[in-house]
Amino acid sequence: MKKLLAATLLALVGCAKTGDTPRADNTSSAVVASSAASTSSASADPSQTSVHASVGQAAPDFQLQDLDGKVVKLADYKGKVVVLEWFNPGCPFVRASHTSAKGGLRNLPQKALQNGITWIAINSSAKGKDGNGADASRKAEAAFHMTYPVLLDESGSVGRTYGATNTPNMYVIDKSGTLVYAGAIDNSPDAEGESPTGSVLVNYVSDALDSVSAGKPVAVPQTKAYGCGVKYGS
Repeated sequence: MKKLLAATLLALVGCAKTGDTPRADNTSSAVVASSAASTSSASADPSQTSVHASVGQAAPDFQLQDLDGKVVKLADYKGKVVVLEWFNPGCPFVRASHTSAKGGLRNLPQKALQNGITWIAINSSAKGKDGNGADASRKAEAAFHMTYPVLLDESGSVGRTYGATNTPNMYVIDKSGTLVYAGAIDNSPDAEGESPTGSVLVNYVSDALDSVSAGKPVAVPQTKAYGCGVKYGS
């Protein structure tokens, strides 16, 4: 209980300067039903608001620039397992997940990369919002020892297409291009791995990747993300 209270206070401190107070329903990793939002093919234009990611359907394609201005397309990774990590370098939950001893993102990305999995972070913070831009992302990239690309989504179009509500918000796409997991990194909403729901720490992304590797259905395909709200523009 103390850890959950601490997590809530952490969110308030980390997000207060942007006026974004995290909602109580975003600080739970309880399993939720799959989204009823419809989707189309993986080549769908994310600027079209009618196109939305949905677990069990093709992951919408997108293209964004990395921190060096290089254009990266999801379609470039056709035939590969891909993890998308919604990222904000100014969010205390992101920081904790990357740096705490039991943080869900401390070691998992490197392990996944070593196993041939593509891992991509996406920063949807709008101009003037907390965590926006290449400079802030570069500093966090170095501090968190991130060895995978960070893409900039200042318009928020890709984040909205995928329904990203929090940082971190995680998505797993299998080799066929199907979105097989969406939600929280784990079941510990303090982002430190110290307050898991049900007392046993579960890393949903790790479990999803194990299932995909074994050719099995993902047992928990969707959960509710926790953390700071994504800093979209108006």
